[in-house]
Amino acid sequence: MFIGGIEAGGTKFICGVGNDKGDILERVSFPTETPEKTMINVVNFFKHKGIKAIGIGSFGPIDPDPKSPTYGYITSTPKPGWGNYDLVGELKKHFDIPMVFDTDVNGAALGEATWGEGKGLKNCLYLTIGTGIGGGALVEGNLVHGMLHPEMGHILVRRHPNDDFKGCCPYHEDCFEGMASGPSIEKRWGVKAFTLPTNHEAWELEAFYIAQALVNFILTLSPEKIILGGGVMKQQHLFPLIRKEVVKLLNGYVQTKEIYKNIDEYIVYPGLGDNAGLLGALALTLKKL
Repeated sequence: MFIGGIEAGGTKFICGVGNDKGDILERVSFPTETPEKTMINVVNFFKHKGIKAIGIGSFGPIDPDPKSPTYGYITSTPKPGWGNYDLVGELKKHFDIPMVFDTDVNGAALGEATWGEGKGLKNCLYLTIGTGIGGGALVEGNLVHGMLHPEMGHILVRRHPNDDFKGCCPYHEDCFEGMASGPSIEKRWGVKAFTLPTNHEAWELEAFYIAQALVNFILTLSPEKIILGGGVMKQQHLFPLIRKEVVKLLNGYVQTKEIYKNIDEYIVYPGLGDNAGLLGALALTLKKL
């Protein structure tokens, strides 16, 4: 059975066709422009592919509640043109097949739990740190939903004593996303993150904020593994700094082998790499079907 998957990101859309074994048979990527321009590309890609269902993992905030009248909508996003946009409704105009809609990070969390670093675990956490910051959590085998869905990128963090950067979140300024996302690095230092040398002070600061967030999630969700994806986390030298800071911040309170013996295997890069979001969209569909 062929399944369609969409990773709807604020910067780019990735569409693909896969199967129930987690094989991606065809994949395409294009920039996220206006809804009209972007969705034409999506629809044209899936035409005549013979897909039986579509899974969508989208940037948010979104409405993932199938019982809600605005299910399938991207809601209060600051992304120009996408506020209150009926993404699923637009796809339904062209494809009369089952569709599953969730956040891109929930999809990635499920994808990693199905085929990647979280395989075999009932409790894992996926965070993407890039243009924005978001998180998806699998708890006892189920993705976390509630009143809406987790917005882990907007938790409050303590400011580093040597950091006078205002923060770049349009809603909260110095929340986690406002202090540690890719745009925050660029605004603080005046250059793209990937151009900074590995010994630049930016990385100690970045690890300080990421580790704070991870400690909060360790203490509230108790994940069996934490998976960090997104453009910022391609800087592999960040991982040792983050792990060290997590141990420091926990200060002996959590006494587990994952923290004190195997932390290199506990806080990791996605096993699915850049396909985590797309495979997550497929996994969302398979779980629903």
